[in-house]
Amino acid sequence: MQIWHAIILAIIEGLTEFLPVSSTGHIIIGSSLMGIQDDSFVKSFTVIVQFGAILSVLVLYWKRFFLAWNKEKIQFYLKLFLAFLPAAVVGLATIHIIDQLLGSAFTVAITFIVGGIVLIFADKWFEKIEASQVNIDNMTYKNATLIGFFQCIALCPGVSRSGATILGALTQKLNRKQATEFSFFLAVPTLSAATLYKVLKIYKSIEHQQISILLIGNVISFIVALIAIKAFIGIVSKGGFKYFGYYRIIAGILILVMLYSGFNMHDV
Repeated sequence: MQIWHAIILAIIEGLTEFLPVSSTGHIIIGSSLMGIQDDSFVKSFTVIVQFGAILSVLVLYWKRFFLAWNKEKIQFYLKLFLAFLPAAVVGLATIHIIDQLLGSAFTVAITFIVGGIVLIFADKWFEKIEASQVNIDNMTYKNATLIGFFQCIALCPGVSRSGATILGALTQKLNRKQATEFSFFLAVPTLSAATLYKVLKIYKSIEHQQISILLIGNVISFIVALIAIKAFIGIVSKGGFKYFGYYRIIAGILILVMLYSGFNMHDV
C-alpha cells in the first residue's frame, strides 16, 4: 500500500462515513479497483482510518460531548453506551466472519442494492414523524438500545452503519435531523472501539512507513468528514434519503457489471 493509495481511501472514508452509503463498502471497492484489497494491512487501514472521521464529530459537536456536565449529560452518555453495546457483543462474536467479508466486492454490490431500495422507501415510511416531539434528550434507554440492535446489521460490509442507525432511530420516532445526529454521536464509541481493537491486533507488525500512511490517512479523513457532515445534515433535512438510495442501487449494479464482465476488479 502506497501513500497515494492511502490518500484516495482516506478521501473516500471522509466523504462516506456519515452518509448512508457505506464507507467500508466504498473503501473495499476502491481498494479492489487499485488491486490492494488482499493486503492484510489494507483491511486494518480500512478500520483505523475511521478515527479521523470520529475526531470530526467531536470537533463539530464538542459542546454536546464535553460541556455542561450534569444529569442530562450522564443520561446522554448512558444512551450512547446502551446503543453501542449490541454491536460490540455481536461484532466480537462474529469478527472472523466479518474479516472474511472485508474484501468481497460481490457482498458490497448486493448490500448496496438492497440498502438502496430500503432508503428509497424510508422517506414514505417515516414521513409522519417529522413533527415528532421525541429527540435525543427525551428518548428512553429502551429507544437507544433498540437503535443499537439496528447498528448490528451494519456489521455486514456495504450495509452502512450510518444508514442502519438512522433507520433505527426513525423507528423510535426521532425525526430525520435528530436521527442523523444520533447516528453521528453513536459513531464515536462504535468506531473508537473498532479502531482500538485493530490497533491492538496489528501494532506489533506495523512498519515505520505504515505509521506514516495511517497518520496521513486519518488527517485527510478528518478534514473531509468535517465538510461531509455539514453537507449531509442539509441534504437530509431538505431532501430525505431517496437520493442516497438511488445512488446505492446504481453503484451496486455497476459493481456487478464490472465483476461479471471481465473488468479487472479483484474479489475474494
